Amino acid sequence: MCYEVASRIFDGMSTVSPSRTATPASADSASADPTPVDLASADSASTPAATPRPRTDWRLRFGLLSLIWGFSFLLIKVGTTSYAPFQVTLGRLVFGTAVLVAAMAVKRERLPRGARTWGHMAVAAFFLNAAPFSLFAYAELTIPSTLAGICNATSPLWSMVLSLVALSEDRPTRVRFAGLGLGFLGVLTVLGAWQGFHGIDATGTAMALLASLCYPVGWIYVRRTLSGTGNSHLAMTGAQLLLATVQLAVVTPLFTSFPTHFALVPLLAVAALGALGTGVAVLIQYGLVAEVGPTTAQMVTYFIPVIATAAGVAILGESIAWTTPVGAVIVLAGAALTQARRKS
Repeated sequence: MCYEVASRIFDGMSTVSPSRTATPASADSASADPTPVDLASADSASTPAATPRPRTDWRLRFGLLSLIWGFSFLLIKVGTTSYAPFQVTLGRLVFGTAVLVAAMAVKRERLPRGARTWGHMAVAAFFLNAAPFSLFAYAELTIPSTLAGICNATSPLWSMVLSLVALSEDRPTRVRFAGLGLGFLGVLTVLGAWQGFHGIDATGTAMALLASLCYPVGWIYVRRTLSGTGNSHLAMTGAQLLLATVQLAVVTPLFTSFPTHFALVPLLAVAALGALGTGVAVLIQYGLVAEVGPTTAQMVTYFIPVIATAAGVAILGESIAWTTPVGAVIVLAGAALTQARRKS
């Protein structure tokens, strides 16, 4: 989703393994979910022709990934109806980690070694998993899942702002600056700023926006500290989710009490959120980047808020004003412009 886990963020981790088909550089999206990778910078290094052709057409997997990450916000909303936000996040991480550990066992991958690597991964796990997943869960206690999905789409905007400070080699063009301004204008439109943000919970919205900010912070950290470790995407992401799970396992008992009963539907929502939205989605994303390249794969980012909004309205019965879809379109247009690159 990444989370999220938008595409640009998901790509950050591609900087860790020079031997892979899609070579390194940071959504989530990830998007929306995710896990980090800089698809844009990895684009020139990807060589899809070298990858064995999968049985399923990449367009079907692209659509499936969009649906999984788009529905993640609905699943968070359902999960928080019976469980505390930290419990939802912990369950999500447990199920997501289980999927990746199983994939590692099948491929006979080993966890990374070295105290320094694990220390950096612990920081990455906090910014790319533990913090944003928890913030989105808390945000959806007071805001609709539709708004949370749109807030998630602001990650590329935050990424550009932070890149100006942290990545001196990433100098934006006028087009990207225009995209930044347009994107934040879209955010103000979604929130109905000229109406005094009437009907919008400020705290929940701020948490969702902060969650989307966590992803580029984590991506930049990964890019600066974990590039060139020689470990595979799968090993690094599996270790990262494992560390995030440990972090939530420590925090959750301090702020929540053990559930007296387990409501089935919310529990299934949490299981699906973790196994599909965090585990399976990561594996699908790897395959897409390897087959069609990071630039095409990252386009999933722009479908996530559309699906999240449709799901929230159709299934949860959430109401939206005209400012929501109009503002979402403006946000996505701005985000797309911020990803524009100079023609060589």
